[in-house]
Amino acid sequence: MVMAKINYFGKTDSGLVRPNNEDTFLIKPGMGFCVVADGMGGAAAGELASRIFAETALDVFLRAEGRFETEIQGQTQITIENSDDVTIIRSETEIPKRVQTIFTLANKRILDHVKKTPQHKGMGCTAELIAFYDDNFVLGHLGDSRIYRIQNGKLKQLTKDHSLVQDQIDQGLISPEEARNHSLRNVITRAVGIDKRCNIDMLGGKISSGDLFLLCSDGLTDMVDDNLIYKVLSSSMDLSQKAEKLVEMANSAGGRDNVTVVLAEIL
Repeated sequence: MVMAKINYFGKTDSGLVRPNNEDTFLIKPGMGFCVVADGMGGAAAGELASRIFAETALDVFLRAEGRFETEIQGQTQITIENSDDVTIIRSETEIPKRVQTIFTLANKRILDHVKKTPQHKGMGCTAELIAFYDDNFVLGHLGDSRIYRIQNGKLKQLTKDHSLVQDQIDQGLISPEEARNHSLRNVITRAVGIDKRCNIDMLGGKISSGDLFLLCSDGLTDMVDDNLIYKVLSSSMDLSQKAEKLVEMANSAGGRDNVTVVLAEIL
């Protein structure tokens, strides 16, 4: 496999209202993938759900490459445990299958945890994962976190929110502008660990030099509109400055939720 040269940077912040941070991000440059997961379920349960997703992603990639180790990313410790429930995919041309395996397995692990720990019923997470291989990318998406790409000077949202307000937009019942301040804007219709069926969105395509991908939790997009996001991403700042600026803007707008930003720039 020929890996494209990619710069990554990630930042997470609890925001100004929430007492704890239920978001998790994971960046693995050597394996060519990164993750943003936004936990739900309250307190430790939401934080645990997002960590389970990140742990599962790392577990699957490590096993596929025949390696086992303990990773620490940001404030999140990822511990690999031996288990027999991981599908090992050795062909690098099967990265999309690997991504699908991660979502399916994380979904099962969260549901299994809830069976053993009933007080955590309702826990789950939204999840964004993007993997790069050769001159391609593939992403998996579930929930209302998002993945964007700037290409040729244009910002495009690659994912579609799995949310009640997005369904209403699709039906023509409300406008995107009305959705931003809708009282039910945080009601999601799909997530990891909520249903036995893990119906994820997957898409992929070619990457080009200069492409910039943004993975983010809704703590950013609920607070900062796409035009402002574009201005930051298209600026001359380096990746770390762009990530810091986006988090700062979310907090300046109210910081009502945890906010996580991961950037991946194709060199």
